[in-house]
Amino acid sequence: MTRFATLGRRRFLAGTGALLAAPAILRGTRAYAQAPVLRIGHVSPRTGPLAGFAEADDHILAGIARRFAGGIENNGRAWTIEIVSKDSQSNPNRAAEVASELILRDEVDIIVAASTPDTVNPVADQAELNEVPCVTTDCPWQPYFFGRGGNPAEGFAWTYHFFWGLEDVIAAFLDLWGKAGVAKSVAGLFPNDADGNAWGDPELGFPGPLAAAGYSLTDPGRYQPLTDDFSAQIAAFKAAGCAIVTGNMIPPDFGTFWAQAAQQGFAPKVVTIGKALLFPSVIAGLGERGIGLTSEVWWSPGHPFSSSLTGETAAALAGGYSQATGRPWTQPIGFKHALFEVVADVVARAADLDDPSAIMAAIAATDIDTIVGPVNWAAGPVRNVTKTPLVAGQWQREGSAVDLRIVANATAPQVPLTGELFLL
Repeated sequence: MTRFATLGRRRFLAGTGALLAAPAILRGTRAYAQAPVLRIGHVSPRTGPLAGFAEADDHILAGIARRFAGGIENNGRAWTIEIVSKDSQSNPNRAAEVASELILRDEVDIIVAASTPDTVNPVADQAELNEVPCVTTDCPWQPYFFGRGGNPAEGFAWTYHFFWGLEDVIAAFLDLWGKAGVAKSVAGLFPNDADGNAWGDPELGFPGPLAAAGYSLTDPGRYQPLTDDFSAQIAAFKAAGCAIVTGNMIPPDFGTFWAQAAQQGFAPKVVTIGKALLFPSVIAGLGERGIGLTSEVWWSPGHPFSSSLTGETAAALAGGYSQATGRPWTQPIGFKHALFEVVADVVARAADLDDPSAIMAAIAATDIDTIVGPVNWAAGPVRNVTKTPLVAGQWQREGSAVDLRIVANATAPQVPLTGELFLL
C-alpha cells in the first residue's frame, strides 16, 4: 500500500480556488467540473549557474499546456493535466527540497526533471524514496545511474532516464579531434562535482578510452566549481604541450579559465568542453573568443526527428522558439519537449491512472519516437536507462550570425553534417 492509497489517491476539480492560489501550475481549461486530474511535477534550474538549461522552459511549458488543454484520454475518460514547475536554483539541496514539496505537499502523480546531475539526481532520489513515478533527462546516464548508487543487476523501481552516456560523448569528441589532425595531447578540466567526477573517472570516464586511442591526458585533479584561479592547471597544460582542451564545466568556470588562458599565453588548437559551451548566450558573452569552440550536440534543428505529441519537426520546434522569443535555439528545447511526449504517451497507455504501479509499468514499457529520437527503456544499456543519439559541433560565424554547426557525426550518421571543423 503506497502513500497515495492512504491519502485517497485521486483529486477532482470541485472548483477553481485552489488552482488560482498556485501560480506555478499550468493547467488545461476544461469546461466542466468533476474531471479527474493528473498532476505532473517539474523541476529545473531556472536561476543560478545552470540557468542556461532552463532558458526555454517558459516557452516549452506554455506550449505543452496548450497541447494538454483538452486533457488526455485514458480508458475512455479525458484527464485534466496540471503541471507544477519549481526552480532548483542550480542547487542539488534545493532540488531535493522542491521535489519533496511536489511529492508531499502538491501530491504530484508523476515527477519529471532535467539539467545535469545537480538537478536530476536529487529529484530522482526523492521520487524513489517516496515511490512516485519519475522520468528525467539532460544528464549523462552514468552520473545519473552510478551517481545514485545504481546496481545494474537491480536498477531502480520508480525512476527512469533517457539521454546519452559518457561512451557516446567520448566517441563524439574523438571523432571531432580525429578530423582536427593536431597533436594527441589533451588537457582535462574536471570539476569536483557529479559530472566532473564521472567524466574524469579512471574506469567510467575519459582516461581509459583516450589512452586506448593514443591520446595523452594531462589531468591536474578536480577543481572546485566557481574557482577564480586556473593558473596551476594552465601551467600544467602548457608544460605538457596540450593541443586540445576538454572537460565538463559550468559556464562561469569556463569563462574564467578561457580569459586566464589568453592572459597566460595558453593557445590550444581545439577546445571541446561539455556543458559550458552548449548555449548561444554563453558564446555571445565570450565575443570573438567564442568562435571556433566545440561541444557535444544532443539536439539541433537539423536532427531528423519529429514530435509524437504535436507532429512538429526539430526544425519547426526550434524555429517556433526563436520566432516567439527572439532568441536563438538552444539544445535543451528538444529534451524538455520530449519529457512531456513521454508523459502524454504514458498517461494515454496506463492501465489505471489511480495506481502508481500501473503508471510505472507504462513508463517501463515506453517505446515511442520523439523529437530527440527513440525512447525505449527495453533497449538498455542498463535497466532504467535508454540512450539518445549524440554528435559534435563547432560554433561558427556566417555573416553576423553565430550558430552551432554539426562537424562530426560518425557516432550518429543519421544526423547530417552542417559545417566543417576549423582550428582555433
